Amino acid sequence: MKSTGIIRKVDELGRIVLPIELRRTMDIAERDELEIFIENDRVVLQKYEPSCIFCGSSQSLRNYRGKNVCQECVEKMTEL
Repeated sequence: MKSTGIIRKVDELGRIVLPIELRRTMDIAERDELEIFIENDRVVLQKYEPSCIFCGSSQSLRNYRGKNVCQECVEKMTEL
């Protein structure tokens, strides 16, 4: 992991500001969703990319009861 040398403080509401340089590099725009998770001893922020709950594909997604399912998996389930 490359260090950027940028340090930010957490405010009283638990927020931090991502510098514009990082947002441009990672193609993060206002209102984009970010995933937040722990990996070993690090907090990781990652741009959220919706994917199928069964195969992980991000192509031709449909939403069913709050879950993303791709068209290919829908077709496979209808064959059953």
